[in-house]
Formats: sequence, C-alpha cells, structure tokens
Amino acid sequence: MWGCRRGHLTPSPAPAINTSALALLFLQVQRSPASGTRTGGDGELHSERGSERPQKDAHAPPHRGGRHRADAGIYDALSAAVLQSLGFRAGFISGYAVSASRLGMPDIGLLTPPEMADAARAICAAAPNVAFIVDAGSDLVNYLFVEHGGGNALNVQRTVRDLMTTGAAGLFLEDQVWPKKCGHMQGKQVIPAHEHAAKIAAAREAIGDSDFFLIARTDARATAGGSRCVLRGAPRSDDEMREVCKRTNGFRAANMLEGGYTPLHTPQELKELGFHLIVHSTTAVYASARALIDVLKVMKEEGTSRDQLHKLTTFEEFNSLIGLKKLNEIGARYDKFRVPPN
Repeated sequence: MWGCRRGHLTPSPAPAINTSALALLFLQVQRSPASGTRTGGDGELHSERGSERPQKDAHAPPHRGGRHRADAGIYDALSAAVLQSLGFRAGFISGYAVSASRLGMPDIGLLTPPEMADAARAICAAAPNVAFIVDAGSDLVNYLFVEHGGGNALNVQRTVRDLMTTGAAGLFLEDQVWPKKCGHMQGKQVIPAHEHAAKIAAAREAIGDSDFFLIARTDARATAGGSRCVLRGAPRSDDEMREVCKRTNGFRAANMLEGGYTPLHTPQELKELGFHLIVHSTTAVYASARALIDVLKVMKEEGTSRDQLHKLTTFEEFNSLIGLKKLNEIGARYDKFRVPPN
C-alpha cells in the first residue's frame, strides 16, 4: 500500500486482506433476491419485504459469475425498503444523501453523529435483508472536537462502536480535515498519512473479530494500509483510476457519482480498470429529487395529480413496500388475546 500527503506518495506496509464472510458478501457479483422479496421483469415491486438477515457464505468466490455488482446509495428507511424489494443484498448509506434528505443541506460537515446513527438504525431496521456500509465521514469522527484540531483514535473507536450497534455491516473511514466536504467539491484538505493510518488501525482494533467491514477512503492519491478495502475519493480520469489500482493492494472501491469528477463506467469497465466494489452513492437521491420536482411542479400548475398516476406507485404497491400486510397478520394473531371493553 502507499501513504500520501498532498500528492506525495510514500510506501507503507500492505494490509493483510481478510476474505471473511462480510468481505465476500460485499464483493459478490450478482444481485440475488433477498428472502421474502421478488421482482418481476419490469422491476415492479411484487411482495412484502422480508425479515431475515441474508446468510453470508464465507467460502463463496469474491467474483462469482464474472461480474462486479453495483450497490446503490440510499438515505432513509423508505429508500432502503425499495432497495430490498428490488433484491439488492448490499447497499451504501450515503452521508451526502442523508444530509440532503434529513437536513435539506449539502454535505459540508453539518450532519452530526447522532443524526447519522439514527438514520443508519432506521435504514437497517427497514431493510434487514440488506447489508449496509455507512459513510462514516470525518464529520462523524471529529464532531465536537474541533477546538482540539479534530478527533483522535479514541473518537474513531467510539464512532465505529456506535455504528456497529445500528445494524450496519461496515463503514467508510475517510481522511479529510474537519469540516469535511463531498469528495467532488473544491477546497478539501486531508490529514497526514500517518495519522490516517493510525485511525484505520484504531478502527480495526475496535472492530475486533467482528465481520464489520472497514473501507479506508482517501481524498489524497492513495491510503495507508490496515483496511479491507480502499476507496479513492473523486479520481478525475481513467489514468488516475488505473494509478490508484496500481498503487494499492487488495479490494478497491469506486464511487460513481453522476455529474462529479469521476468518469462513469459500467461494472465490466471498472473490473478491467481494477476495481471490485462499485457504489452509486447519489443515484437514488437524485432520482427521488427529480421525480418529486416533475410531479409536484405539474400538481402545482394543475391542482391535481389525476393525469400523473402512471408516475406514482399504487396504494397497494406502496402498502406492500412498507410491510403493511405482514404487520396486519402479526396484529391479528394477538388481537384475539385483547380483552373487549365493557
């Protein structure tokens, strides 16, 4: 592996790659439907969401089927339920998207640790069949520690342990100076490579023998060792993406942000470049915003949604998506024990 400070690469020890069940789960290459869910060929939702965590096959090859899977970034319980109903087995809780949906504000370090943890907890509860990686940006680690120049290894460990209690399967740990920004924004700064390496080591210690998955993200050129996977924030060309893969060992993640600096590629193209895990961190929140704008603009002008029903889910589809039938069945089983009022 290579460490970096402001564009200067220095060698650092390569990490021991742990191909545990969780690592392989995130690097599986096909989208297999979660138990209790089904989709038709048209992608419509057809059943109630499931209630069991997927089984993780520790002996599965990391590139089963020869394809790399693209995992969608989501931001709340409803988008998580949609993700699960479409058969995704893994997803990404995007700090960029959570900041937008929860605060209506940009990803510039305003989201607090309790807010992100609450969002992660609701998301994981809404989609128990999906294994989620959480965007644990420097704002989560360094929140309330600004006067002291940012959080230290102890703050990292507390953040890791807090997120492990939410039901998430792993996290991104990045190296920006607080307050952090979206990787595709201007004006970012990073902490020294040795400090980031120490925080990665602290995170690994907090994780212990758990299958909790750690991805080291950097907004410099590469990152120091110790994580199971590396994500370079916002590479600007195919050549830079190839260089990232050349300079790093083990699993590598690519973030496909529409309209950002990084060229958008298909899974096969990213595989050929050398990446294993593909995250679409903004697709869902951008799609949701566009759908709301399109429908509500017409409704504002016409005063009715009657001519836009084809753009909406039906009443039955939506109730199925949020698990109404299953909850009614559970309630009915216990209603017989209720004492009727006098």
